[in-house]
Amino acid sequence: MERGITGHFTPTVAGGIPCQAFVPLPLPPRPRLDLHGKLQARLDEALIALGRLDAISTLLPDAKLFLYSYVRKEAVMSSQIEGTQSSLSDLMLYEMEGQPGVPMDDVQEVSCYVKALTLGVDRIRQGHPISFRLLTEVHQTLMTSGRGAQRGPGEFRRNQVWIGGYRADQATFVPPPANQIADCWAALEQFINDVPETTAPVVKAALAHVQFETIHPFMDGNGRLGRMLIPLILVEAGILKEPLLYLSVFFKQYRDSYYRLLQQVRISGDWEAWVLFFVDAIAATANQAVSTAQQLNQLLAADKTRLAELGRMAGSATQILDALFAHPISNIAALTGATGLTPATIGKALDAMEHNLGMVHELTGHKRNRVYAYSAYIDVLNQETP
Repeated sequence: MERGITGHFTPTVAGGIPCQAFVPLPLPPRPRLDLHGKLQARLDEALIALGRLDAISTLLPDAKLFLYSYVRKEAVMSSQIEGTQSSLSDLMLYEMEGQPGVPMDDVQEVSCYVKALTLGVDRIRQGHPISFRLLTEVHQTLMTSGRGAQRGPGEFRRNQVWIGGYRADQATFVPPPANQIADCWAALEQFINDVPETTAPVVKAALAHVQFETIHPFMDGNGRLGRMLIPLILVEAGILKEPLLYLSVFFKQYRDSYYRLLQQVRISGDWEAWVLFFVDAIAATANQAVSTAQQLNQLLAADKTRLAELGRMAGSATQILDALFAHPISNIAALTGATGLTPATIGKALDAMEHNLGMVHELTGHKRNRVYAYSAYIDVLNQETP
């Protein structure tokens, strides 16, 4: 449904160039969303997929083991959209004080994403609403290190910015002037917290994501925080127990459609087209996450069976494999702490797992401080990455 422009333009100056900034109307859309027919059917499919995703704890011995790696995969993909080159393996190496194969700023940014998401979920579980306080605290954590550390962590921007184009009057989009951000965010905060009316959580997440990207309240990190807002809303609503829904892979794969639909909402008011794209993203992503969890469960069971080939060493190797399932890149010191086995026992078992079974791979080539990867596990996580 085309409602017409969903805000108004106001004159401003960005980079010394006069231009027109867009200030969005408060949510929800008027007239209301038309959720009948095709859109309702696809919304139902998304809800079914989310139900399967929420039940993921029944598919794995410990859902937190899956969450550890899956959150990090999302951090990598969300940051890659912003231009970093860090991989999942780079991040895990960095977290255990190894040397990543990319610039340190890249992997630091990804690590901060993990910390920010974890903080946001913790605050919600403590009973905090999604508010200015929570948002700025999460943003400050997100921008603690890396290239954005000098770009106002935890503070709304004070300058006019533009998106796309080499100068403001050639921009794809110019978000609201800095002096209107507080009012725009206050209205969005009310909408997220169901004031004055309740909105279904999936629809709320869809609309709030667009509005956040339109307001563009920070100097940097808006894309990552806007994508993070989606699982935070769903966790707060009780739709998901864990923040396991990450749409960055889908948004990256269909990047042109994503940006076109955001702009289409602003100019023509066609919220339904955006929500249709969004619920398809949810269904595809949730179903893929469930499939990934099933494959990891099958991988662990199959590899435990193969460990019988190691004879007397199989018991120790099984403990090591369980530890690698929790942290698929690890070193002997970390595995000693996780299993209680001696370093000598772990070293012998890892050698056998590598050379006899090809189950793990040593990454450094060093004789000391060696780092091992449970490669098949990481391959499963990365398989749908475009």
